[in-house]
Amino acid sequence: MLLCVDIGNTNTVLATFDGDTLVHSWRIKTDSRATADELVLTFRGLLAGDNVQVTGICVSSTVPQALRELRTMLSRYYADVHTVLVAPGVRTGVKLAIDNPREVGADRIVNTHAAFQLYGGPSIIVDFGTSTNIDAISADCEFLGGAFAPGIEISIDALASRAAQLQKVEPVKPRSVIGKNTVECLQSGIIYGFAGQIDGLVRRFIAELGEVAAVIATGGLAPVIIGECETITHHEPMLTLIGLRMVFERNSPARATA
Repeated sequence: MLLCVDIGNTNTVLATFDGDTLVHSWRIKTDSRATADELVLTFRGLLAGDNVQVTGICVSSTVPQALRELRTMLSRYYADVHTVLVAPGVRTGVKLAIDNPREVGADRIVNTHAAFQLYGGPSIIVDFGTSTNIDAISADCEFLGGAFAPGIEISIDALASRAAQLQKVEPVKPRSVIGKNTVECLQSGIIYGFAGQIDGLVRRFIAELGEVAAVIATGGLAPVIIGECETITHHEPMLTLIGLRMVFERNSPARATA
């Protein structure tokens, strides 16, 4: 069974695959202070319910400190398991057509590979996470770059901390765009404001690309917004994990010796 792990700034998402089939997935908070011994207890606890025998592991991370401890855990407890850590030198099939390829997060590269294999190109990925990332892919599976914007939860927290009479609210669709109370006003700005931001940026991306095969939404916060977006054509919540599975297959020992 293949275990894929995507370490993000806020959450870490894990999934097991049996061939192409996603068997089970979990979402836990990312704790950059967790030690290798604590990590293995968490991982084994999650996997124990399914009685999973891990035969391969593929990892991407945007949190260097968490990745260091995960490396230690893998070398200590999974030394006999073939492991792929997405980093420079790993075969992904993605060309990086940007100024400094080393700046690109592993998750963005993995997403690009998965999106191109699933939907073709040129295409656009909208990843709703701690930040909202919008990335462009060419018809030749080139990562062309993208745009960053503050994520939904970051924006809610900033409003609540900087405005004395505003509060944290649940990001759900209000009764109407014109809010009738403080909570609805905040919810309207969050839901419809972010949807308008996404649609505006995606349309500008399309204008530069000329055409797109698909606009794919992913990330833990995607369901909050995509229902109000006019430009999103596909929703694949497991895009990064699917990409990790594909990258693992490209770097498997069997393929390397074929």
